[in-house]
Amino acid sequence: MDAARPGSDCEVAVIGAGPYGLAVAAHLKACDISVRVFGQPMAFWRNNMPAGMKLQSPWHASHIAHPQGKFSLDVFAHQHALPAPRPQQPLEQFIRYGEWFSCQTVPDLERVTVRRIEHIGSGFCLALENGETVQARRIVLALGLANHEFIPPQFNGLPSAVVSHSGFHTDFAPWRGRRVAVIGRGQSACESAALLHEAGSEVDIVSRGDINWAVDNEADPPRGWHSRISTLARTPAAVGPLPLNVLNEMPDIEHRIPKRALSWINRCSLRPRPASWLKPRLAGVGIEQGRQILSVTVKGTQVVLQLNTGSRVYDHVFLATGYKVDVSRFKLLPADLRHKIACADSSPMLGDGFESTVPGLHFVGPSSVASYGPLMRFIAGTGYAARSITQIHLAQTARAKLERLYWRQSDFLGNPSEETLRP
Repeated sequence: MDAARPGSDCEVAVIGAGPYGLAVAAHLKACDISVRVFGQPMAFWRNNMPAGMKLQSPWHASHIAHPQGKFSLDVFAHQHALPAPRPQQPLEQFIRYGEWFSCQTVPDLERVTVRRIEHIGSGFCLALENGETVQARRIVLALGLANHEFIPPQFNGLPSAVVSHSGFHTDFAPWRGRRVAVIGRGQSACESAALLHEAGSEVDIVSRGDINWAVDNEADPPRGWHSRISTLARTPAAVGPLPLNVLNEMPDIEHRIPKRALSWINRCSLRPRPASWLKPRLAGVGIEQGRQILSVTVKGTQVVLQLNTGSRVYDHVFLATGYKVDVSRFKLLPADLRHKIACADSSPMLGDGFESTVPGLHFVGPSSVASYGPLMRFIAGTGYAARSITQIHLAQTARAKLERLYWRQSDFLGNPSEETLRP
């Protein structure tokens, strides 16, 4: 690690200031635990999501967790004289809420980037971009999905001028009057297509399967016994289909079931299912469902998609193909430290308290889905994650104090010699 000026140490360092990082920090601070938090508040939401987007999670499942519940969306809305809660909350409003939550709970947030983390004995050393170093007993990585974009193999290596992931754009105005394709069939794909169309682009959605719309029980009255049961079994976070939505509210149980079963639950619960309120906004958008992309060719400033039904020429292709967590993409972790982290399909395998196989190194948010279930992909999971990390830190700290006290007493009383112990 480069030479750097030392800074004040802490018990826990939280890296990332999105909903998960802020919730963890708020819970640790409430227990008078020494914590330093690094990052720009709500950076991923501001820099990787398009203006005009709306949250898919319902209002009541979009509160960032606080141990006393003091800083909910309801409190924010009341203090800022916002209109009554709406089913589709605008992205810009949620970013404002996250920044407000940050000011209320982590006023000492350090808006600086952590360049590197080194594992030193029983703790860690962080090198910051300002040249400071910080030592911490415990690290919580709450970095979200930034740098984990999934690029289908057909598009690897193509120039960003004609092909890019939808997560790299916050404004679609530059594509006004141009012909574009959106690859995907989930919420991101359909909403990106709607926003592009509203910005004046000629848009096609291209997907290998059909678009399966999520049922909106509030907008569509229940029809038939299955719909009525679904309405009665509605859960707070509304993650996954019945009956998995009930199990998904209990990440402590999902953490303990066989990993193959949890992987199946994650796949079923996180399948692409755009919200039905997007349907009217796709009028005028071409939808190419059930299409296989055989090849992709760049010709000048355009890109040609060879589909199983013929070729299509576009000025730009947006990949709304989601994200795939990969520990190797956490560049602030040196290779020797990454190799100590046990993974399954590139995601870290986490024990109690979201702790990895490197003692004291924790992952929260989407990085923990493979170990704790689909709730961790949503804001509704911030409470469970924050409580779990706080509890394990307090428990391990208390255990360490008891062990130190035991050994001090042993030294004071004198340890019996080997001869004394013999019969």
